[in-house]
Amino acid sequence: MTEQGPTAELSVGDEVEVAVGPVAHGGHCVARHQGRVVFVRHALPGERVRVRVTEAKPGQRFVRADAEHVLEPSSHRVQPPCPYAGPGLCGGCDFQHVDLAEQRRLKAAVVREQFARLARTDVEVEVEPVPGDRDGLGWRTRVEFAVDAEGRPGLRRHRSHDVLPVEDCLIADDRVRAAGVLERRWPGERAVDVVAPSTTEQAVVVAVPSGEDDAPVLEEVVRTDAWEATFEVGARGFWQVHPGAAATFVEAVLAALQPRAGERAVDLYAGVGLFALALADAVGPDGAVLAVEAEGPAMVSARRNARTRPWVELRPGRVEKVLRPLVRQAIRADLVVLDPPRTGAGRQVAQQVAALGPRAVAYVACDPAALARDTAYLQEAGYGLRALRAFDAFPMTQHIECLALFEPEERA
Repeated sequence: MTEQGPTAELSVGDEVEVAVGPVAHGGHCVARHQGRVVFVRHALPGERVRVRVTEAKPGQRFVRADAEHVLEPSSHRVQPPCPYAGPGLCGGCDFQHVDLAEQRRLKAAVVREQFARLARTDVEVEVEPVPGDRDGLGWRTRVEFAVDAEGRPGLRRHRSHDVLPVEDCLIADDRVRAAGVLERRWPGERAVDVVAPSTTEQAVVVAVPSGEDDAPVLEEVVRTDAWEATFEVGARGFWQVHPGAAATFVEAVLAALQPRAGERAVDLYAGVGLFALALADAVGPDGAVLAVEAEGPAMVSARRNARTRPWVELRPGRVEKVLRPLVRQAIRADLVVLDPPRTGAGRQVAQQVAALGPRAVAYVACDPAALARDTAYLQEAGYGLRALRAFDAFPMTQHIECLALFEPEERA
């Protein structure tokens, strides 16, 4: 172990012993060593561990490290089911060393911390399971396996472009695992996508780059207790990777917004039209839905998916640019759904959404930090947080999906 003085720098490869503090956003826990913050992966709050520093820059206030030796384990620590989940190995799963119930408590703590820090708002939230996985495994229906210089498929190490060749991936859908991709070499390819849509018994394999221009279009069926629709989605396009996620999120959005026949709704970052179609069927032909999506292939799919609902209007382009003339013309909407990328919607879009005057806004977020920042922007614009739900749509990882409901603040 490297001896460290009171003001000594930590360097890559140094080993130190730390007491692990709270979980933090990003799949690690926070520890301290002689005044230096240490972000530790593969640890749990309350543990004492010996870590090896994996990233460090001179003068930086924090370093990153892996817990290589657990000296005092948490009662929530379990043996990771996957042999590739551990220090220096696959970067895909952050919490395989944590029992599933505790994973959800840790994720709820992250959501609370982000809202307290970025939105100055105290929230109570529990992370709800999503049906379709087996104790947190066997759920990922879309997997991109990276390919190394020797043509071997695998997964990338944490915060690295290095490919770790693997023989299996336990969070992948059984059809993905049975596709045989990991049993052969892929010379000349940089990645191999394996997709297991809800409508087929076998996975579809698309090599990249050779399959980029001719990737097949697949069908996905979404069923809730009260609604069903079929969607065309490109094999390399965006779709929820957990088999129960799409239906769960549609039910949650509709329950939050309570759309009424004849209302006008706006679906921002609409993708292939998941929420647009659900809203269209809820407001009916006497209502209207405007769906906005900047990504070209997704808009092509959305047009096909909405072709039987002429009261859905699709507009391609960046959300802020499409909304700008609507705000200028004082166009109004009853409902708004936002489902932005991980970076969030941002202050400008939040202000534009508020300018539409909706009675309710549903925000679907895959990053709690971005959602908390945008919550602050919506609050500035006069929309208060009325409800917050969180879903474990990515078990074994630090990722989490949230749904926030905003309504206009009461004014005298």
